[in-house]
Amino acid sequence: MMAGPSSAPSQVALYVVVVGYFALFARLPDVALLAIFSLFRNRQLIADNVEIPSLQGTATVVGGSLLIAFLVSLCSRILKRGSDQGWEGPGKVLLFPCRTTHSRLFPKKHSFSYSYLVVGVPVDWKGNAGGIVSLGQPRSKYSWLSFLSGSGNGWYDINPGDYLERGRAELGLRGKLDVYLQSQGEDPKSFPYAYLVTAARFLGYHFNPVSFWYLYDQDKSLAAMILEVNNTFGERRMYFLRPGDSLPQLDGVPEDDELAREKRQEKPSRTVLKQVWPKDFHVSPFNSRKGSYSLTASDPLHPHMQGTGPVVNTINLVSSKGHGKLVARLVPAGPALDPYTMTSIEKLKFLASWWWVGFVTFPRIVKEAGLLFFRRKLHVWYRPEPLKESIGRQADSVELQLEHIFRGYLRHLVKQSAAPLAVKYVSSGLPEDVTEVMLSEAAGKESAASEAREEMEFKVLTPAFYARFVYYAHDLEALCCEFQESATVCISRPDLLPKLVLLRRTKAAPTTLAAADYREFVWFKMIQKLRVRPGRIERPLTSSATTSRAAAADQNAAVVVDIRDFRISPMDAYVLSHGDGPTRAAYRRCVLRLFLADRLALGIVPLLEVERSVMRACFAWYLSTLVGRFIAAWSI
Repeated sequence: MMAGPSSAPSQVALYVVVVGYFALFARLPDVALLAIFSLFRNRQLIADNVEIPSLQGTATVVGGSLLIAFLVSLCSRILKRGSDQGWEGPGKVLLFPCRTTHSRLFPKKHSFSYSYLVVGVPVDWKGNAGGIVSLGQPRSKYSWLSFLSGSGNGWYDINPGDYLERGRAELGLRGKLDVYLQSQGEDPKSFPYAYLVTAARFLGYHFNPVSFWYLYDQDKSLAAMILEVNNTFGERRMYFLRPGDSLPQLDGVPEDDELAREKRQEKPSRTVLKQVWPKDFHVSPFNSRKGSYSLTASDPLHPHMQGTGPVVNTINLVSSKGHGKLVARLVPAGPALDPYTMTSIEKLKFLASWWWVGFVTFPRIVKEAGLLFFRRKLHVWYRPEPLKESIGRQADSVELQLEHIFRGYLRHLVKQSAAPLAVKYVSSGLPEDVTEVMLSEAAGKESAASEAREEMEFKVLTPAFYARFVYYAHDLEALCCEFQESATVCISRPDLLPKLVLLRRTKAAPTTLAAADYREFVWFKMIQKLRVRPGRIERPLTSSATTSRAAAADQNAAVVVDIRDFRISPMDAYVLSHGDGPTRAAYRRCVLRLFLADRLALGIVPLLEVERSVMRACFAWYLSTLVGRFIAAWSI
């Protein structure tokens, strides 16, 4: 159908916009989309004018060869005995088939139970146990690919970088454990032996709600434990627990048989560890961050690290008013298995029975959460940002880039301060969190007395801080609000903030736009106009109802007009004055994504990227019609 005369100008304008977009902003994905759409929409014209040989036979041969190679590699892995001869130290590498049970007692009853597999390894061991369990083996970015290529990984692989402090896998489990113990004021020499029970990676996939570290003294008796708890948001909290006194009987919490037998003994046993500690970490949306936990854990290696299980652990959650709310247990579902002594048939049976368990753990949790919400009508508590003792979630791509820029900016502020400042910066959300000590010029002088140096710890609690910081037009306001109101950062000496931000050796960077070219001027002008002070994060976020009221209050407060001059922020000025080309481009790209997501994508940057991809696909689809016309004209 031919377009009417009235539609011709609008069609020409649309062509100009699309062609202009491709000419100015097109990248490799845009070109790829244009090529795919052009081939699809003009396939008949291409087939009539271009002779293309059939690739069906070649594709069949290549696909069949890859399938055969995969099956051969798979069979060899099942039959492989392992790359080392065994472990001679205390403790054994073991597979513990278990069941986990959850019984909710208050305010409504709800119970479920499902299979769960954990792996136990001595922290000093490294190697490959029968091709089933591996630790400290070389790995690629894609663990499943390194497994099939025969790089030494077992079916169940333990990566030291997944535990305790993030990253630093080169330290190994023992090295990371020693660092953590020192951070808790403990002497690692008091615990010369340790054993980790955890849900290991299976072909690279990892979902691990809780890991148990059993710490042993010189006599190889259980002396302490570390509970490493992870929530579904990627946050982490470690609890160092020593054996405590007898647990009090709490209302509504049934006393398990192991604890009852322990209480009847005249002398306390070293085979069971019991402890109570306050709850300060958000795990379930159906529980607030108040209350307390209690643990009863048996020693799986009793006696003297020679045993082979079982793993029997019980965790009770008690409300702040003393009501028992939840009982979670990890109990054996069969005898422990030694991968060094398993035959090929036993390995095959085991993998056939347990390979799927790790993949369905998270879907099972989601299913039970749905039942609690829709059927039991339980109250929902939204996730608060973590406290100082916890480890924040991993940063997304925008936060990762902004962290690098903010760290440089903080280093610049410290260096420019006229006061003798020493700032210890602790990052959050990085694959390997960074700790850096930054000194001002006055503090770095050799003649400066150490007594005159003023020290501050600047610890970021959540990577959300990096994204929120760029919304503020003033540094001091940003740091004070994020520290006092939203608690995304912990500052040991907030009284030193004016010296950090305001007391400068030299004149502050200009607050006018000093862009390198007209395009950069336009981008930063957009940032200046779109910048709006972020809303406060309520502390604590107690429930959905409380959050709704807080959101309504923020919405009402948003109508207040900021009468201060609208200008670029000091961090904008720093990037323009000190950043190189890639840094300026990364900064403006990240900030604009955040600001535009608030207006176009409900504040969700990935959703903005989806909308942008759809727009690019539409442009490529429309422009492919021009390609068809060129092909038709060329064929004539």
